[in-house]
Amino acid sequence: MTGISSPDPLKFAFAVKSSPHAGRSGSHPLDLSPQQWQSWWATPTSATQRALYIHIPFCRKRCSFCNFFENGSNSARISRYVESLSQQLYTASKTPFVKSGTFDTVYVGGGTPTDMQASEIAIIGEAIQAFPLAKNAEITLEGRLNDFTDAKFDAALASGFNRFSFGVQSFNTQVRLAAGRFDNREVLIERLQELSKHPSASIVADLIFGLPGQTMEIWLQDLQDVIQSSVHGVDLYQLIGLQGTRLSKQAEKEKAKQTQEDGSQQKQQTLVPAVDSQTRASMYAAGARLLESSGWQRLSSCHWRRDNRERSIYNSLAKSGIEILPFGAGAGGNIHGHGMMNARDLSNWHQAQTPDSVTDTLPLRVPGMVMSPNPSAALDSQFKAGLDHGELVLSEFDTEMVDHLMPLFYAWQTNGLVKISDKIMTQTLAGRFWNVNLQTGLFAYLNQNAFESCASSMST
Repeated sequence: MTGISSPDPLKFAFAVKSSPHAGRSGSHPLDLSPQQWQSWWATPTSATQRALYIHIPFCRKRCSFCNFFENGSNSARISRYVESLSQQLYTASKTPFVKSGTFDTVYVGGGTPTDMQASEIAIIGEAIQAFPLAKNAEITLEGRLNDFTDAKFDAALASGFNRFSFGVQSFNTQVRLAAGRFDNREVLIERLQELSKHPSASIVADLIFGLPGQTMEIWLQDLQDVIQSSVHGVDLYQLIGLQGTRLSKQAEKEKAKQTQEDGSQQKQQTLVPAVDSQTRASMYAAGARLLESSGWQRLSSCHWRRDNRERSIYNSLAKSGIEILPFGAGAGGNIHGHGMMNARDLSNWHQAQTPDSVTDTLPLRVPGMVMSPNPSAALDSQFKAGLDHGELVLSEFDTEMVDHLMPLFYAWQTNGLVKISDKIMTQTLAGRFWNVNLQTGLFAYLNQNAFESCASSMST
């Protein structure tokens, strides 16, 4: 929960970041009836902010660090999927639930959405326009630069997309080849520079630090390259050793081989990431300092922008627990406070896309999981959003809750992770690097030290 006391909290406050996200339980799976499903789409929303998430579950190639690969790209397969998905979007857009409130942001993710053809990107973009969008709504298309042609860019812009997020990961050609990426450094920089010349669209690049073969020298060049590329925003993501990736499987084979040769556990190689946590901490610090000294504004613990064109609305609002309508196989979100995760299997998703007389006026229920509302969802989202941003304004929370958490907060301060002043708790550089660990620690503290307000105590 607290981290440990160390002369260098950036490197040693915690052993490792073991998960990309933090959260606590409080929900359970529900068996949603057809009548309840129909009622959802007939009931106006109570949310003040909303988003759409649309999933395109296809990739031409599986990257070594990814465990989300679902379906190989195939033109006929993608075309069929886009046709069914767009029909569902148009159907949903006409329901009382959708029409009852505007949508601030839309994210088309994957997979690799840019593997769609230009005409298919336009189909999805035009279906999005059928929803009641807020003025200046942010509409993001995610993907890769390889095969993102001018025709695709033009089709996306014409159909309403105004933000483009590209997974660069590293500019270094050798690191990219080892990770299973397309294109070399020069091609990437040139293409990003071309796209960034557009007068209004926001161009964003994702970088990963800690990839195999990515030394500090290479990482510093990656940072210089992303600045040179003229993009408007950049994410710096830490490589995490997730199970199921090619990297993890390779490491497991090496571990088994080492065990067989040594006959002991003492010299086993660790699983991914290939770069140790201390080096990754130094990489993060180098990236944050270089970007901020170059005039970039930090919007979260991992996202910076060159100018106000980049807003990162979806990423920031999603962490604050807003209502997110999910569409497509593998999409996740929440409706009327109920968490939802559509199953990934594409065949089962298509089998559910056969309308009948009862459901042809509302989105068809697809295989997946529905969760009961989490009673602590609003509070948890407030904590997560604040910690991700880099500070908690303690005056925005119930005084009794803050008093309850102060032993944890003071421990963080003692260990160099935060600074507390004037009812504001600000994370240090180390605290931002260990942001997910802090969130996990906070939720663990609340689970082990149940909070009960004076009001609830008196009522019992």
